[in-house]
Amino acid sequence: MLIAFSVAPGGSGNTDGSVHDAVAAAVKVVRESGLPHRTTSMFTEIEGPDWDTVMDVVKRATEAVMPFGSRVSLVLKADIRPGYSGELDAKIDRLEAAIEESGDQ
Repeated sequence: MLIAFSVAPGGSGNTDGSVHDAVAAAVKVVRESGLPHRTTSMFTEIEGPDWDTVMDVVKRATEAVMPFGSRVSLVLKADIRPGYSGELDAKIDRLEAAIEESGDQ
């Protein structure tokens, strides 16, 4: 199971709108989970064996952001594909192979 999520505080009071401290707290939870993950400029992706395992990390990451504002916004997208693992990288590998292959035509 793959989850892509973005979590950020609202009402943080930062005049520049920065949420990096809150995001750092969330990403720390993800890293400590031991699950395969990837963080980009807008989302963090996590791969786990099942719904409960992955959603527990998302919940704890969201809770880590709560002290940084008066509310929290969570955006989540899931790819639920039982029986598959290693898809965090395998999906990218298949994409790159398809791009390379299409360049030969």
